[in-house]
Amino acid sequence: MEPKQKIETALQDAMRAKDEARKRTLRMVLAAVKLAEVEKHGPIDEAGLLSILQKEVKNRHESIQDAQKAGRPDLLPDLEAEIAILNEYLPKQLSREEVTALAQAAIAEVGAVSPADMGKVMKVLVPRVQSQAPGDLVSQVVRGLLQPKA
Repeated sequence: MEPKQKIETALQDAMRAKDEARKRTLRMVLAAVKLAEVEKHGPIDEAGLLSILQKEVKNRHESIQDAQKAGRPDLLPDLEAEIAILNEYLPKQLSREEVTALAQAAIAEVGAVSPADMGKVMKVLVPRVQSQAPGDLVSQVVRGLLQPKA
């Protein structure tokens, strides 16, 4: 079953079960997918759907930080529940150690020796970790590995 169809089916199941959090979250995802399809003038592929899901998870993490800064702990359970629901549709996320190992392999593959070579490494590494690790984590790890040792 196509990922978008899985989400649509899950939305129908949530409506039948009267699961408001799941229903609200899945409707939000489908609305974002529909917007992306309209902007693209056609259906989005699985990679596009995964990037939408990652973006929504990132937005929820930012909202959690904002709620904590604003002293609104009452918002946290809903946001955390939404993140858990979204994570059900994402592939298993790589740990920092796994990203580091993949980055070291990519660095060796392209022969990178300095931070100036970061673009070459990212070009090789990003397709390998796409949708399995946040881009900021990947760039952070690569930058750390390419920094000259003091």
